[in-house]
Amino acid sequence: MRHAAASLTALSLASASLAAVLTAAPLAAQGHITTPREALGANFGDDYFLANYQQISNYWRTLEKESPRVKLQVMGKTTEGRDQLMVIVTSPENHRNLERYRQIAERLAKAEDLTDDQARALAREGKAVVWIDGGLHATETLGAQQLGETVYQMASRTDAETQRFLDDVITLFVHANPDGNDLVADWYMRMSDPKERTLNGLPRLYQKYIGHDNNREFFTSTQKETENINRVLYHQWFPQLLYNHHQSGPAGTVVYSPPFRDPYNYNLDPAMLLGIQALGTAMHTRLAIEGKPGATMRAGGPYDGWWNGGIRNTATFHNTIAVLTEMIGSPTPMRIPLIADRQVPRGDLAMPVAPQEWHLRQSVDYSVSLNRAVLDHASRLRENLLYNIYRMGKNSIERGSRDTWTPNPRRDAEVAKRVKGADSLIWAAQHAPEYRDPRGYIIPSDQPDFLTAIKFINGLRETGITVQRATQSFAVNGKSYPAGSFVVQTAQAFRPHVIDMFEPQVHPDVFPYPGSPPTPPYDNAGWTWAYQMGIRFDRLLEPFSGPFIPVTDWNVAPPAGSVSAPSGARGYWIDPRVNDAFTVVNRLLAAKVPVSRAPQAVTVGTGRDTRTLPAGAFWVPMNGTATAVLRAAATELGVSATGASQAPSGTVPLRAARIGLWDTYGGSMPSGWTRWILEQFAYPFRRVFAPEIDAGNLRGTYDALVFVEGAIPGVQASGRGGGSGGVLDEPPNLPAEYKGQFGRMSVDRSLPALRTFIEQGGTVVAIGSSAVNLAAYLQLPIGNHLAKDGTPYPRTQFYVPGSVLRMKVDTTSSAGYGLAGQTDVFFDASPVFSLGADAASRGVRPIAWFDDAAPLRSGWAWGQELLQHGVAAVEARVGQGRVLLYGPQITQRAQPHGTFKFLFNALYR
Repeated sequence: MRHAAASLTALSLASASLAAVLTAAPLAAQGHITTPREALGANFGDDYFLANYQQISNYWRTLEKESPRVKLQVMGKTTEGRDQLMVIVTSPENHRNLERYRQIAERLAKAEDLTDDQARALAREGKAVVWIDGGLHATETLGAQQLGETVYQMASRTDAETQRFLDDVITLFVHANPDGNDLVADWYMRMSDPKERTLNGLPRLYQKYIGHDNNREFFTSTQKETENINRVLYHQWFPQLLYNHHQSGPAGTVVYSPPFRDPYNYNLDPAMLLGIQALGTAMHTRLAIEGKPGATMRAGGPYDGWWNGGIRNTATFHNTIAVLTEMIGSPTPMRIPLIADRQVPRGDLAMPVAPQEWHLRQSVDYSVSLNRAVLDHASRLRENLLYNIYRMGKNSIERGSRDTWTPNPRRDAEVAKRVKGADSLIWAAQHAPEYRDPRGYIIPSDQPDFLTAIKFINGLRETGITVQRATQSFAVNGKSYPAGSFVVQTAQAFRPHVIDMFEPQVHPDVFPYPGSPPTPPYDNAGWTWAYQMGIRFDRLLEPFSGPFIPVTDWNVAPPAGSVSAPSGARGYWIDPRVNDAFTVVNRLLAAKVPVSRAPQAVTVGTGRDTRTLPAGAFWVPMNGTATAVLRAAATELGVSATGASQAPSGTVPLRAARIGLWDTYGGSMPSGWTRWILEQFAYPFRRVFAPEIDAGNLRGTYDALVFVEGAIPGVQASGRGGGSGGVLDEPPNLPAEYKGQFGRMSVDRSLPALRTFIEQGGTVVAIGSSAVNLAAYLQLPIGNHLAKDGTPYPRTQFYVPGSVLRMKVDTTSSAGYGLAGQTDVFFDASPVFSLGADAASRGVRPIAWFDDAAPLRSGWAWGQELLQHGVAAVEARVGQGRVLLYGPQITQRAQPHGTFKFLFNALYR
């Protein structure tokens, strides 16, 4: 998320681009429409052919000139600087009234200041708005190709059905990952002999930082493409239907399409669940009527309606009926295998497909059929869909305006066990006043890291959430709040998303039969972003009001910080609890300004402004350069610095570390996320690959090395590990820029080099499996807390898929400086350590641990009592250096700002 200046620029560009579309001159009748073969030299879906984004976007520009049905909008720039295009397709008459139809869609989606009769009148007048995307996951090559073909057909076909679609529907065709499309298609097409073309060996992630996780961050909006998409979805067009294309279909089928399997998220409107089922049924029915077999649904795949984070998932929390499909297909012909149990028709697979050779063009044809099924559904139910999105929004406003109770199976079961008597008594106990949903949330502006709270607010604003800000101090329920505090009321159309961001997820215990292993969720079980961000907020169960005004910016600029410099000041203190303080420190060190840290708490300020900063506070001696850097940071970032007239004693000087971040040929998503985080907080670093590590002499280049999940191989590995996308041999014609990256971490060469690096005074940060494997290689006195007699607990006894847990932190440890004593952390089947009896004498100490039997904050933790006394983070001295081992995912998808300091603290000398 970017600050105000960048936001205003993006807003201006997007608004100007949209205005150009909406104010277009009357459109002329179309003549000849250029075919894909005429434009590209091949048809979309031809064997051994992939069109890249440059070709597709140029083709769309041709179609815009030839067809009055087609208009392009530049949504914004991609991460690599390309224009991200959206193609708006509808009838020429609708194009002339496009802004009116957009306004209708917005009014109905927000559901404010409308009666049911007014909403019905708008629904009769309006046009259905449908979003269809492709190419989000660039190696799922079908997505971009089917998008190109569908736009062509919608621009050129003259049949009655197509004309009906154009008259009734405004379709937004969106290429979701232009950068990745160019990378993947160019890589595939680089070989002149078609039979030698392959997608194997792709040299880097197809989204610069996060690769496949570009569909895992739609509630955080960290990447440019996500921002572009969310602004169209939740600030401009508010579609009633969204169709998100993916690959690949379950083995023995062609395509997975909803209805999804349970569980569905309890925050969703009932009409959303039924709307998804109705749309999914229409899609399956069209394939069957057209004689296209092999479509499965529900338990035919792992996809559920629980998680919030993918484009189609986040959309459902905004009352947009959103679906995905997962379909087979490759530019290199493939085969559908024989899977015996996929040959028997049943409710989840009505029309099995025979094993056969399969071509990408067949998948393109299936995709076009499914796109047309969605458009047909939108056309036939146009008024219903427009009215229903209003009704779901109004339901949300009404739920936020009265006492409501969101289902909580875990709590309800506990209450039922505790309460004896009639059903009415159990029901009343389960609906006790203290279990009500909040009417709203207050985020006080006087919390230690208010700047991170603003980033949370910006994430809400990016997804269209209504936020207010206090213009002066106020009180609610006897508690005072300062001016500038944020308020998020739940009486708004997108209430499901609000609740989902603030409240814990309570994933049900899903076991197919007694004694069976659990059924994993499709993605995470719990993610409450307010918890992961580490912000402080109050839940208000009663209605409240105050001197609040709406926040209108997409990205709120932080309030300017202060740089106080009393007469005779010797320097400045900076609060270590503020994440952005580390950005300031990195700027100071880059400017050759000395910085040190206090190992104990310090008192700063004078008079009423006196306050205590915890251990780890930064001390910056007074000089002209320091003051200039601090004042610039106060204005830009909002970080304050408090002057002090006396220089402290006993502070520990810092030096900028020479940082190496492990990465691998083909790209690592956890490394990519960490790379993005380090860039945001101004850490200088280099990526380091296995060949450089194997070469040794690391201490001459680096002071600190960071190894994310999956980087360090286990000692049992046969020489190789640390992933390169499954590629063992160097691909042919490898560009020179990638040759120094190819290879894998090995036990026999890489790990000895790391040991030497550490023993010579280097610092290594290892996360997740890398922490376990490094500890084992170094023979540290660390064991597996989640094992009995050396055998790990089976999933039937302990299972924690991605969830938020709470742990105790030693804030006197330099690794724990600035963190809260009780900190929420993201845990995903993560390692938990036990320390040997001789750990302390060998320089091994705990940094964080689970100090009670119920650490679950959000998600699903079967057998969570087994976590008690387990160690989550360890610091170990090895020779002259140190190792920091973190079991949980402290940088998970750049969501847990509350645990970033575990990494940041380690990256100084």
